[in-house]
Amino acid sequence: MSGQARLALCAAAATLMTACALLPLVDQPTWLFTTILLVGVQTGVGAAARRVPLARPLTVAAQALVTLMLLTLVFARRQAVGGLVPGPDALRYYGDLLQQGSDDVSRYAIPAPLTGGIGLMLIGGVLVIGLLVDTVAVTFRSAAPAGLPLLALYSVAAGLSDSGTDWLFFLVAAAGYLMLLLAESRDRLARWGRVFGTSRDPGGPQDGAVAPLRAGRRLGAVALGVAVLVPAIPLFSIQGGLLDAAGTGVGTGNGRGGTISAVNPLVSLRDSLNVENDRQVLSLRTTAGDLSDMYLRIVSLDDFDGTTWKPSQRHVVALPDVLPPPAGLDPDVERRTVRTRITAADWYAQDWLPMPYPPSRVSVSGNWRYEPVGMTLVGDHGQDTRGEVYEVRSLDVQPTAAELAAAPRAPAALRREYTKVPARLPEAVARTAEEVTAGSSSRYDAAVRLQDWFAVNGGFRYDTEVEVGQGPDAIANFLRKKQGFCVHFSFAMAAMARTLGIPARVAVGFAPGTPQADGSVSVSLKDAHAWPELYFEGVGWTRFEPTPTRGTVPSYTQSNTPGTSEPDEALPSRGASEAPSAAASPSESCSAQLRRLDACDSPAAAVARPGGGGSGWDLLWPGLAGLGVLAVLAVPFLPLLWRTRLRAVRLGGHARTAEGAATHALPAWQELTDSAWDIGILPDESLTPRNAAARFVRLGRLDADTAAAVKRVADAVEQVLYAPRPRPVAGIADDVRQVVGALHGGVRRRTRLRARFAPRSAARVLWAASDRWAAFRDRVAAARPSWRRPSGRRG
Repeated sequence: MSGQARLALCAAAATLMTACALLPLVDQPTWLFTTILLVGVQTGVGAAARRVPLARPLTVAAQALVTLMLLTLVFARRQAVGGLVPGPDALRYYGDLLQQGSDDVSRYAIPAPLTGGIGLMLIGGVLVIGLLVDTVAVTFRSAAPAGLPLLALYSVAAGLSDSGTDWLFFLVAAAGYLMLLLAESRDRLARWGRVFGTSRDPGGPQDGAVAPLRAGRRLGAVALGVAVLVPAIPLFSIQGGLLDAAGTGVGTGNGRGGTISAVNPLVSLRDSLNVENDRQVLSLRTTAGDLSDMYLRIVSLDDFDGTTWKPSQRHVVALPDVLPPPAGLDPDVERRTVRTRITAADWYAQDWLPMPYPPSRVSVSGNWRYEPVGMTLVGDHGQDTRGEVYEVRSLDVQPTAAELAAAPRAPAALRREYTKVPARLPEAVARTAEEVTAGSSSRYDAAVRLQDWFAVNGGFRYDTEVEVGQGPDAIANFLRKKQGFCVHFSFAMAAMARTLGIPARVAVGFAPGTPQADGSVSVSLKDAHAWPELYFEGVGWTRFEPTPTRGTVPSYTQSNTPGTSEPDEALPSRGASEAPSAAASPSESCSAQLRRLDACDSPAAAVARPGGGGSGWDLLWPGLAGLGVLAVLAVPFLPLLWRTRLRAVRLGGHARTAEGAATHALPAWQELTDSAWDIGILPDESLTPRNAAARFVRLGRLDADTAAAVKRVADAVEQVLYAPRPRPVAGIADDVRQVVGALHGGVRRRTRLRARFAPRSAARVLWAASDRWAAFRDRVAAARPSWRRPSGRRG
C-alpha cells in the first residue's frame, strides 16, 4: 500500500473514531453504519482522483459532489432527479429537514430519537468533517491542522453529552488523530531514505524510519495517558464536580425556582415503546368509581408552530404541599376527590411524573419540581420515575353539558396564548373548521361537533400506516386523506379549535389501563395516548376524545345538547364498562407499530415531520443501494480510469541510472504505442523502434518538431535494447506527451472521444487476464499428485 493510500485510510478512520463521541446523543447507533459506508465512498473517490491525478481543487470538488449525491440518495431520493441528483425540490427538502432537525435538537433530551432531521445533521456533519480532514491531511499533505475539524466534531459531542464514558470517547478520538499523525510521519520519513539508522528489513522501502516511528508511538501513548488521567485527578476530590452524578439534570437545582430546559417529556416512554413485547409501565390503585376516566397525564403541549406541538419553556418551582386549584375552575362545578397510588416499573425512566389531572396533592420522594401552568411535575438533577412509588390526590371534575355551553369567553391573556396559530398554517384548516361547526350555538357546541366529526361522522379511519406528508401542509393532508392515529387526531382538533378562537392544547400520557384480579389497574405500553384539551371558563381545561374507537368519550360530550351527534355504539363510553379492555388503549398506534414510529409518545411524532422518525437501518439500505448505483454508473468510465492511471505510471519514472533508463524508456514507448493504437494506428511488433517511429510520423501526419520527439523516444528505446550500457535520456515523458497530443489533434472529435472512453488498447487487460489464467492452469497441472497421472497402457 502506498503512503498516500495509507494516509487516506487513517484520515477516514480518525474521522469515524471521533464521530463515535456522538453515539450517546441518540438512542440508535445504526446511523454510524451508514456513516461508515458513506465516508468509505468519499475516501475512495478522493483516492481515485489523486491517482488519476486531478488537480487538488478538482479532487476536493469531486469528493464534495459525490458526498452531496450520497446524502441525496439517503435522505432526499424522492425529491431528487433520478433519485440521485439534487434539484430545487431536494434542496428545499434539505432546508425543511435541517429546520426540523434543529427543532428536534432543542426539543429532545439526550438520548434523542434518530429522526430524519437529526440523522441528516449527524451523518452530514460527519461527512463534512471527513471531507475537511481528507482535504487537509491527504490532498494538501498537512495532517496536523486536520486536528482542528476533528476537535470541533468532538467538542460538539462532548458539550452535549453527559455520559460517564466521555473519557473513553476522548481516548478513541485522540487515538485516531495520533494514528493520522503517525501515518503522515511514516510517509515523510520513508521519502527521506536511510537517515536515522539501519532498518531491520534492509530490503524494505522504509529503512531508517522504524526507530523514530517507534519512539513516536510511545510518546503518543504516554501523551494520551496523561491527557486522560491528569484532568480527572482533582475532580475525584471535588464534591459536586464533573464526575458527580448529581450534577446532571435540568433546572437550576436550588429548589426555589428556575426554568425547565427544552427536554422531551416522553423520551423514556418513547424508549419503552421501542421494545417489541408489550410491558407494564405503571400499576395503580385508585378510589375512582369510574375507571374509564382514569387518564394519566404526563404533560401538555401548548407551543404550536404549524407542524408540531411541543411543551413551552416554563418556570418551575419547588413542589408545594398543596397544589393550587386548576385555572378557570369555579367552586360550583361538581367534583370529588380521588386518591391514586401509583407504582412505576423499575425499567420505566420518565422525566415527567404521570398523574391524573388535575392533581391537588402529590406525595413523592426525590427531586421533583412543579410547573404551575401545566400542573405537571418534572424531575430535577437526573430524577426520573424508575421504580417510583407515589400517591396523588386529584379532582374528578364532572361538568355538565349545560355548564360548558354557558361558559363565558376565556380571559384575553389566555386567549392570546392558546389560540395562536402560525401564519403558515394552510387556510384549509380554518376553512374546514368553520364548515364542520357551521350553525353551532356556542364554543362548546363547536368543540363537540369537531370531536364527533373526527370520531363518528366525518369518515375518518384509524390507520397507523398512513403517511400525511411533511411540513406545514401536513394537517391539511390529514384532513383530506382522513386516515391517521391518536397524534394526528388530537393535533388536528386542537389546531382547528384554535382557529375558531377556542383555547386548545394537546395532552400526552396514558389512556385508562386494564383492571386486574387483585383490584389494581395495569397500565401498559399499549395505553400510551394523546388527546386534546380545550379551555372553558368556569370549568378549566377539559378533555375531548376525537380518535375513533380509542380512549373513552367523555360523558359531557354525549348529552343531547343542540348540535351534538349521537356517538357510535362501537365507541367506549362512560357507562359502557367498568373495565376498559385493550380497546380502551390507543391501539396499534401505541403497540408494536408505535414502537417503530414513535407516534403517541412524543411531540416529535407530529402530524408531519420532514423525514419522519425512521430507523438507522432505513438510512443504511439506501446507502447500500447508492453504492450499487455508483458501481453501475462507474462501469462505463472504467476504461478511461484504467488508461489514465496506466499513463501516469508509465510516464512517472526517472532515468538516472542504466537500470532506470530501461525501466523508464520501455514503458514510455509502450504508452506511445498504445496511444497511437487508441486512435486507430495498430501496433506492429515486427518493426524496429526506428521504423515504428517513422510509421507513427507518416500515419499520424506529424510535424517536424513532433517527428523529432518521436525519434528521440525511439533512440532511447534502441539504447535500452542494443547498447551494452544504456545512456539515460532526459525528457522522454514530455516527448511522449507531445506526440500523443499531436496524434489526438490530427483526428476527428469522435475518434478522440472513443480513444478516451473506449480505448482499443484496453484489450491488453483481456490478454493479461488470459495469460494469467493459462499460467494458473499450468501451475495447477504441475502440482497435481503423481498418482493421478496416467502410468501408461496396460498389456
